[in-house]
Amino acid sequence: MAGNSKIEWTEVTWNPVTGCSKVSPGCKFCYAERFAKRLQQMGNKRYKNGFKIGLHHDLIEQPKRWQKSSIIFVNSMSDLFHEKIPIDFILSIFKTMNECYWHQFQILTKRSERLVKISPSLNWTKNIWIGVSIENQNYVSRINDLKKVPAKIRFVSLEPLLGPIKEINLNNIQWVIVGGESGPNARLMKPEWVEGILEKCEQVNIPFFFKQWGGIQKWKNGRKFNGRIYNNMPMSNKPIELFQL
Repeated sequence: MAGNSKIEWTEVTWNPVTGCSKVSPGCKFCYAERFAKRLQQMGNKRYKNGFKIGLHHDLIEQPKRWQKSSIIFVNSMSDLFHEKIPIDFILSIFKTMNECYWHQFQILTKRSERLVKISPSLNWTKNIWIGVSIENQNYVSRINDLKKVPAKIRFVSLEPLLGPIKEINLNNIQWVIVGGESGPNARLMKPEWVEGILEKCEQVNIPFFFKQWGGIQKWKNGRKFNGRIYNNMPMSNKPIELFQL
């Protein structure tokens, strides 16, 4: 449940939890759900129940075995703050992240309300990044919850971006990711939506990362916006050689 990642803004994925459920429009064509069902058909034991929540206790301490300092995306196949994940399990994952000071951990959630609720019980060491996923203007309120979390790096992922974001306050946010939807049912992302977010990031000097245009065959559409690749990352204790232009 770990390995080198094809996700452009991270290096390694760590999945002590698998499975999730839909909470908003961005979930409609979830890539993780498609992948989970494929793995289930292939006989992968960790996906024997498809995309239902699965807790993998044997993977909780896995990052301790990785000696090379890495940027690790936590639960690319789930949402750590899903309501069916017990608080004790979340605490055990945080304990591993707290102890693995040589890694940088990235957590991304759509469940910002639960994040805020249990955040005071968690130890937000400086190597833990926390982000919220926002797909259109209707879900910008998630950023207000994010700002209540005492993490060193708070970030926003606008992926899949499904509409214009006209009003968003990026104060006290350290990083913004934008990307279009990919897969067989990919919905359109318009250039002017991306331009609006880029302008807001430049106004307040926030690193901007353009992940992809997306589409059925995302490799054809590439990652360039305005003729260039935006690979900007937030400051961390680890040099980001992988993302240098």
